[in-house]
Amino acid sequence: MRGGPGRRHILHCVYSFDTGGLEHLVVALINRLPVEGFEHTVLALTRIGNCRALIERDDVRLIALDKPAGHALRLYPRIFSLLRQLAPDVVHSCNMAALEVAPLAWLAGVRRYVHAEHGWDMNDLGGSNPRYLRLRRFYRRFVDHQIAVSANIRDYLTQRVGIRPEHVSLINNGVELEVYAPRTGLSMPPDCPFEPGRHRLIGTVGRFATVKNQVFLARAFARAVTSGAPGAEDLRLIIVGEGEKRGEIEAELRAGGVLERAWLPGVRDDVPRILPGLDCFVLPSYSEGTSLAIQEAMACGLPVLATAVGGTPDLVTEGESGFLVRPDDDVALAGRIVQLAAAPELCATMGARARRRAERDFDIRRTIGRYGELFNQ
Repeated sequence: MRGGPGRRHILHCVYSFDTGGLEHLVVALINRLPVEGFEHTVLALTRIGNCRALIERDDVRLIALDKPAGHALRLYPRIFSLLRQLAPDVVHSCNMAALEVAPLAWLAGVRRYVHAEHGWDMNDLGGSNPRYLRLRRFYRRFVDHQIAVSANIRDYLTQRVGIRPEHVSLINNGVELEVYAPRTGLSMPPDCPFEPGRHRLIGTVGRFATVKNQVFLARAFARAVTSGAPGAEDLRLIIVGEGEKRGEIEAELRAGGVLERAWLPGVRDDVPRILPGLDCFVLPSYSEGTSLAIQEAMACGLPVLATAVGGTPDLVTEGESGFLVRPDDDVALAGRIVQLAAAPELCATMGARARRRAERDFDIRRTIGRYGELFNQ
């Protein structure tokens, strides 16, 4: 089932098609690449989740394989059969969990295979897992081109995995600048218990997973609130997302005596409304590629407090658009939270710089164009 006349059929292969930065990029590719030039199938090794509702086209096929934990070896015959049946012009896989499809695509006669590395999880921080490194070196022979979303991932692919530089493209994630933008005079959603202006709102967006480290943010927030510093009494925390770490996050907030000062509303479809109401954005991760959440926050005109990991220092300029701290240094993070809580004019200045950076470098149209060029080769 190759693409229609003049159209490329792209098979996007992901671990799951749920909430997350790489999944949202796949959605953007589906929605924004020209309909007359591309058709799409999404193959999720595990499940099709929340991203299904974000697809604006009605001609996209979604396939979930419901893979259990562990290797996908038992699914290989089915994956191979699907590849032969669908006969995509291009397979586009994302991250290590989906890379094992590459040899099957080669055997099935797929003409072009493009793989994107968006970052590492806790079991492979910085690409440090020797087993995964060996697998990447094995799989590279089946991949025509690789995409790195940050300079440190590009360097890892070329220097550690041994991929020739001409076979790696650095393509940052992008933001819909007309959707994620500064706004004035807007309140938070009706179910939010806090008010912009009355409270000093700090927030973050992401799945509740160990690598995203929201427990660290909860600990730093409690330290900031109880510091007695100017503005600390008015601090409130918003953590948007869901996942297995919710209980630990709530327990940390409760232990710090600040649970009633935090709002954890779960997964939301109104993040572009919530972000502009914040005073600053925090990303406490152990590891990141190029954080789409940071880019969205900067596009909304927010200063960013983040851990200095992965590609984050390429996004956040220390002292200009935000501040960087070491992972798990809750004293330093609490200090920066208190500093910005007491200085709304500093927040505004940094936020304006962040928006200008987003307008210059984070436009999703540029990202989509680069992917389209690679898919058309």
